[in-house]
Amino acid sequence: MTKEIMTIREMCDAFQVTPRTLRFYETKELLFPIREGQKRLFTRRDRARLKLILRGKRFGFSLEEIRQLLDLYYAGDQQATQLSRTLDVAGERLADMEHQKAELNLAIDDLKSQIGLVENMLSDVTGHKDAAE
Repeated sequence: MTKEIMTIREMCDAFQVTPRTLRFYETKELLFPIREGQKRLFTRRDRARLKLILRGKRFGFSLEEIRQLLDLYYAGDQQATQLSRTLDVAGERLADMEHQKAELNLAIDDLKSQIGLVENMLSDVTGHKDAAE
């Protein structure tokens, strides 16, 4: 059974984040822990939000995009608005990532080609068949 309330240390251990990260997300209005003096207590809702925040960050969403998507949860339309907007943002991000991947593949191919040219030049200069030896 999952605990209803977790301390900041328990959250850090469960999600492998630092206390500073949790406090930062709180200041960005992404998490809303219960405050008891200096103590922060996190609910199941906070844990669910943190999972989505971390997933969004892994996918390259900005914190503002994540905050806006999380805020849409309360639109009162059984999450249709939130899901639709999430799909739009995710599609845009996927297109960006695929473009970056294509550019990276081109750069990798070019670098491999340049390495081959330099190896051949080195081989010509040193008279060795395998310049790496």
